[in-house]
Amino acid sequence: MTNAALHVARTGLDAQNMRMQVIANNLANVNTTGFKRDRASFETLAYQAMTAPGAASSESTRFATGTNLGSGVQINGTAKVDTQGSLQTTDNALDLAVEGSGFFQVQMPDGRIGYTRDGSFHMSSDGTVVNSDGYQLLPQIQIPDGAANITIAANGAVSVTLQGQTEASQVGTIEIARFTNPAGLQAEGNNLLTETSASGQPQVGPGAIDGRGSVRQGALESSNVNIVQELVDMIETQRAYEVNSKMIQSTDQMLQYVNQNV
Repeated sequence: MTNAALHVARTGLDAQNMRMQVIANNLANVNTTGFKRDRASFETLAYQAMTAPGAASSESTRFATGTNLGSGVQINGTAKVDTQGSLQTTDNALDLAVEGSGFFQVQMPDGRIGYTRDGSFHMSSDGTVVNSDGYQLLPQIQIPDGAANITIAANGAVSVTLQGQTEASQVGTIEIARFTNPAGLQAEGNNLLTETSASGQPQVGPGAIDGRGSVRQGALESSNVNIVQELVDMIETQRAYEVNSKMIQSTDQMLQYVNQNV
């Protein structure tokens, strides 16, 4: 029985260690543009049914509760907390933020489409709008040489005013991708997420319609990490880890007593 207690306490140590890694990653990305904090969720491991509830306790009676012994805990997943981060004004024409639900789309080097809330875009040498890693924004937006002014509307329509002209002309539309279950997206690093069967297929179109967020020009979305909350979670995790460690020490002392006195 005490050996089983050692195993249960060990699963507690493993689970709390993984939760601490999640918290550490959240704090490390407190200044990452468009970052969404992760939350770890726990679940019990299989139970050992010593006596089933309702089993016969005598010829005429039955057990009211039964006896079930748990075998520990594990983390069953991590999910992105999809709350809006605060918007920081930059006044850079190609700094964009999504107000509401949805993601920008970029072309990854392996041909897949990456989804991101990081709207810090730039122009390449040929005028193509790309992200900080040089991945092309989708649909492709080409800024003509000599554009004096770039205006991006809430629906993603991109208009430019050329030197010597007074009226702007539209050069493309930035589309927003929305998912039924954004928590099911796969994090790939570089501020990018990719589609999975759990996320569902993207619903792509102009911003500010059909549940898709609007595009905000000249601003970037900050991380939604709350430092105070993460520190509280860190202390809670540390205490839980210490309690499980103490359980191992106590169980070890019980085993020593049995070996020496029984």
